[in-house]
Amino acid sequence: MRPAALVDVVPSFRIRLSRLAAGLVACLCLAAAPAEAHRTTTGPTTGISIPGLTHGQMAVIAEYRSQILALADRQPFDTDETFFRLRNYVELQYMYCLWGVVPGSVADESSPFNECSHAYLSGLQALLLHMRTMRGDQTEVVALIDRIELEMLAHNASMILCQYSNEPFNTADHVSPHWRDVPFHAPSLLTFLGIGSLGFSAGGLARRVLRGPAGRA
Repeated sequence: MRPAALVDVVPSFRIRLSRLAAGLVACLCLAAAPAEAHRTTTGPTTGISIPGLTHGQMAVIAEYRSQILALADRQPFDTDETFFRLRNYVELQYMYCLWGVVPGSVADESSPFNECSHAYLSGLQALLLHMRTMRGDQTEVVALIDRIELEMLAHNASMILCQYSNEPFNTADHVSPHWRDVPFHAPSLLTFLGIGSLGFSAGGLARRVLRGPAGRA
């Protein structure tokens, strides 16, 4: 019979391993997409056009991501279709970017995840600006827009450009990372090597816990 402490530990290992496995499966599925075409159509061909951002603007929007989404979550349930499509695009595109866990995804222009970060952050700004036009009291939305605009002006964000600056996007298309470039980008490569090492170590530890004292006898 396993000690009570082990009984408490095993479920937490199972939860962590399931999350890790889900992340690795997502990575593999995204990597299986054609490397030549980073954009994949995932919705109607008549999607909503999304203006792009400069490199400086996306860095500012990234700082306000949680606040923008918090405002979006407080919008009326029976809201308009444009809102839902933009909100869905942001969530899916953020997943394509592996939830921003790879270092340099936003700040590093050479990152294989930089273009897809441009996409989800452009969608995030479009979502915020659309909420300003929706029914109900949007005082908080307007205040947040004003605060973001002031910060962009203070940092000359519109002047900081990169190869993806002002690239337009569309809710019908999602941008995948540049998987072929991962081996040549040290932060990205080290991140994936670290995930693999962590998964291997966690798997070995979980097997030892599950075997218990009897299995090691």
